Amino acid sequence: MAHILIIDDEKAIRAALRDILEHEKHKVEEAEDGMAGLEKAKAGKFDLVLCDIKMPKMDGLEVLTKLQAHNEELPVVMISGHGTIDTAVDALKKGAFDFIEKPPNISRILVSVRNALDRGNLVQETKVLRQKVGKAKANGVQMIGESKALEQIREMIEKVAPSDARVLITGGNGAGKEGVARLIHQKSSRAEGPYIEVNCAAIPGELIESELFGHMKGSFTSAIKDRKGKFELADGGTLFLDEIGDMALSAQAKVLRALQEGRITPVGGDKDVSVNVRVIAATNKDLKKEIEKGNFREDLFHRLSVIPIHVPSLGERLEDIPLLAEHFIGLVCAEQGITPKKIAEKALKDLQKLPWTGNVRELRNVIERLVILSGKEITEADVKAYAMPRA
Repeated sequence: MAHILIIDDEKAIRAALRDILEHEKHKVEEAEDGMAGLEKAKAGKFDLVLCDIKMPKMDGLEVLTKLQAHNEELPVVMISGHGTIDTAVDALKKGAFDFIEKPPNISRILVSVRNALDRGNLVQETKVLRQKVGKAKANGVQMIGESKALEQIREMIEKVAPSDARVLITGGNGAGKEGVARLIHQKSSRAEGPYIEVNCAAIPGELIESELFGHMKGSFTSAIKDRKGKFELADGGTLFLDEIGDMALSAQAKVLRALQEGRITPVGGDKDVSVNVRVIAATNKDLKKEIEKGNFREDLFHRLSVIPIHVPSLGERLEDIPLLAEHFIGLVCAEQGITPKKIAEKALKDLQKLPWTGNVRELRNVIERLVILSGKEITEADVKAYAMPRA
């Protein structure tokens, strides 16, 4: 059921339109002139406006212009007994959804109303989708918190981002290393260029070289065509090598050459390809210990760690949990389409007592669980029931 406003100075026309629309189960309101109609449209929440063109006090085209300025997403169907092609074209140019001549044909009215409402629903769905996408993107790059440790990272990002210096980000799983990398890219001169991410831990050792440097057709059994690698795809932008500590030694040697010379060689190829890439790497491992074990090249470590940034664990910044919790509650409620919930002060204090071995990622998952399973407010009892670790 839609909420529709009819603006027309002819009482008989308003009555006829009302009968048609109410028969279709729509809620209908009326206005006898343009001025009254504009006031009603601005004061109420309507899904559609049917508006006459020739009216006292304010004509329909002026009403249309003012409605567009007030809410450009509100569909307006113009109706006129003095219609000409020029009038119809003018109305459509001004933003009208449709133009109908009087006396209105029932079928023509119903089709126009249905199409206008469908368009309105589509616009609204698109708006919601964009908001969700925006939130998803923001969730990946925002740094929520006011702890001293986080402030130091923000200051470091501001200093480092404008340069092309390589950055090595360290920290535990779920601490937010990817978010730091994305912020550095977004604040750099390469922000308009590509941002390519590679999870080195997720790619088998025998495939990592092909993934990074590409391959030529026929270079191995499944190489059925030439393929560009991540280094080449990131040309002019940023390449984020996540979990660099898990990269195979053979690939490490080629990455070192790419950093030293700015050139790569695809697997099976005999020609070098020049690349202009800023490399940001991240790891949850102690690379100095990995060097001692023979698992990581010391020369590559020094190439990568021009600017080292350590992302503290959530346990090192417990004072940020209230802000993070509020942020995640807002995100989860929006995603689930439920009324935003509050969280009790005692519940927040209990959250601050938990170990958080999974860091910010774990907190986000716990908050989602609490939002779904709690009542109107997330209480201390909810935290004990759904967030506390069980023996």
